[in-house]
Amino acid sequence: MIQITPHMRILVAVEPIDFRAGIDGLAANCRKHLQTDPFSGTLFVFGNRARTAIKVLVYDGQGFWLCHKRLSASKFAWWPTGHEQGHTLQACELQVLLMAGNPTQAQAAPAWRALSVAP
Repeated sequence: MIQITPHMRILVAVEPIDFRAGIDGLAANCRKHLQTDPFSGTLFVFGNRARTAIKVLVYDGQGFWLCHKRLSASKFAWWPTGHEQGHTLQACELQVLLMAGNPTQAQAAPAWRALSVAP
């Protein structure tokens, strides 16, 4: 089972991929385009050109998990753009994206905040 924790590194590929690619094709994409080792435990998120589906690839220490979600009636409204190859998300933002929402509008508490000690 995939467990998404707040300390996980989550990297979203900006460029769409060919969804015929399986684990080996996506792992090669991680190395070539995202310059990241697919065995690192990073959770990788890929989208198709039509923005109707997402694939998630992650290595859990024993093997790869590959998950695929295809929306039945709409498109993913948000997807990162820009010149960088990958876009980093927090775990709570990934949950919003997987529900076809806009993670930039998620209003979650910061992942870390300094504690103040009362005098």
